[in-house]
Amino acid sequence: MIRISITREHENVLQVIYSYYELTRPRIIPLLLMIAAASMWIASKGMVNPMLLLITLTSITLGVASAQTLNAIYDRDIDYQMERTRHLPIPSGRVQPVHALIFAIILATLSFYLLATFVNFLSAILVIFGIFFYVVIYTHFLKRNTSMNVVIGGGAGAIPALVAWAAVTGTLSWTAWWIFCIVVLWTPPHFWSSALVLRDDYAKVGIPILPVVSGSVETARQIFIYTVLLILSTFFMYDPLGMTDVFYICGAFFLGAIFIQKAWVVLENPDNHKAANNLFSYSIFYMILLCIFMVIDSLPITHQIIKLISS
Repeated sequence: MIRISITREHENVLQVIYSYYELTRPRIIPLLLMIAAASMWIASKGMVNPMLLLITLTSITLGVASAQTLNAIYDRDIDYQMERTRHLPIPSGRVQPVHALIFAIILATLSFYLLATFVNFLSAILVIFGIFFYVVIYTHFLKRNTSMNVVIGGGAGAIPALVAWAAVTGTLSWTAWWIFCIVVLWTPPHFWSSALVLRDDYAKVGIPILPVVSGSVETARQIFIYTVLLILSTFFMYDPLGMTDVFYICGAFFLGAIFIQKAWVVLENPDNHKAANNLFSYSIFYMILLCIFMVIDSLPITHQIIKLISS
């Protein structure tokens, strides 16, 4: 007879709550909410309905949390193999996969319900598609099979911009898709700069991310190419598409110049982990500030100040 010893991992309810909170990988959520908020502000021309903003951002939070939880279930094997992820709720045994699955389904259902009931059906469908894209297309088909996983998978992180735009307008315009494009182009420099540092971890578990497959020199070259494409794409929101005004383009130019300079440092020093870490950290700072510039630029008072200065 085999005796099974079960260790009690949680001592109180707060620890249980924290484990489920940690399951959603919450650090990524604020950045995605910034992207969504910027999209909403531009769509509403700087006059966002506060209740609509609250419901939409709450729904996106629930949707992202569901996708991250499903990803944690699927990737529990590689999470257990990597030292830096072995402590996470599922590989550490604090949360069972079946319980995590129920949790993810509840989150996704709440996300869909809030948008479908209080906003519109298009935004609700988009949030479910976002979960599907991240878990099925990226995690299942791309992540373990191609070095282009980050390039194509970047669409998952860009979908909140579409959800937010649809929440305001009920449609998807060229502007919404252009914000989507900016986030997709931002994703490779963001993730590959981190992957340069964590290359050995990815290699250990067989994830064919670019630094593992092509080496640091080619990765640094691709980072620089995508950084240039990203910066150029941000300029198109001002001219010729005319989605934003002078305040935004000045901010985009300043932030982009720093981004290119940091990508150039990585290009010249592909094996310098400090340079790669600096680029990774700045890429987060860049996206947050770019979204803030979008929001400020969309405000009616900003347009009035610009007209006053130029007159």
